[in-house]
Order: sequence, then structure tokens, then C-alpha cells
Amino acid sequence: MPIVPDEKDWTWVLSRPCPECNFDASSATPATVPGSIESMIPRWLAVLRRSDAAERRDDQTWSALEYACHVRDVFTLFVQRLNLMLAEDGARFADWDQDRTAIEKDYANADPSEVGPELAAEGHEAAESFAGVPEEDWGRRGLRSNGSEFTVLTLSQYFLHDVVHHLHDVDG
Repeated sequence: MPIVPDEKDWTWVLSRPCPECNFDASSATPATVPGSIESMIPRWLAVLRRSDAAERRDDQTWSALEYACHVRDVFTLFVQRLNLMLAEDGARFADWDQDRTAIEKDYANADPSEVGPELAAEGHEAAESFAGVPEEDWGRRGLRSNGSEFTVLTLSQYFLHDVVHHLHDVDG
């Protein structure tokens, strides 16, 4: 059975802590973002080493492997969005259908031994990319396709919530 797409607008996490995973976006600063990303990579690699990583606990929830594939692709996507924001004034992000990507890339049948190194490489690149943002550029703005506005800082906070929240999902 296919997963029901999550169509919620999660930008509210920028104004209050997430009651599910306890992530507080206001705690993420330009100085802490790269280290936060780096600290989650080993946790995701441990998730992929689980013997049941590819098993769904129910028909409505991705497996830990599928979440890891998603996080790998989130790392890639947010580096692209960050680079766009740094290169263009008022950057606009194309829509990304995470559920279509999961099907097209066949997350459910991915090989955890391949996903792990890919996730780690993309995560390290994301950490390096955010670490390289000059102080004066953290306020640069961009728009998501639905009109949600981000600064580089709020983009990093929103992005971190995604990665933290999905760790909560696979640990829950």
C-alpha cells in the first residue's frame, strides 16, 4: 500500500518547538548549524545498520531505510536551495514532491550499505556548505513555491527540524 502523502506546511516549527520531536528552531544559530548536521550523521548510520531497517511498522509509515533515503535527499536539496539563495536575490525554490521521489528512487528497495555512505557524504557537504556562509549572508531571502519566505538562517532551522524529526520517527 502506498504511503499517504504528507501535505502539511511544517513552517510553523520556525515559531514554536515541535511537540513531537522537541526541536526548537530558535536554538539553531549560524554557529551551531554545521555541528548539528555532523552530529546526526552517525545516528543515521546506526539506523541503517539495524536488521529491521527496511521493514515498515505499518502500511502508513516509511521504514527507517526509506526515511534515511529521504534525509539523504533532503541534505542534497537544501544544499541546492542554500546555494541558490546565496547566488540569487529573492531566490525561488522549485516544488519538490518527496513522495514521488521516494517512488521514483525506489526508497523501499534501496541497499542500506549504499545509502549510508551517500547519506554521510551529502550530510558532510551540507555541514560544509552552511559552515561556509559568510555572516552577512545569513539574512538573504528566498521563497518556496507555496510563497513561504525563508532567510538562510530560517532555511537552516527548517532543514534541521526535518532531519531531527525523522530521527524521532525512526526511534519512536
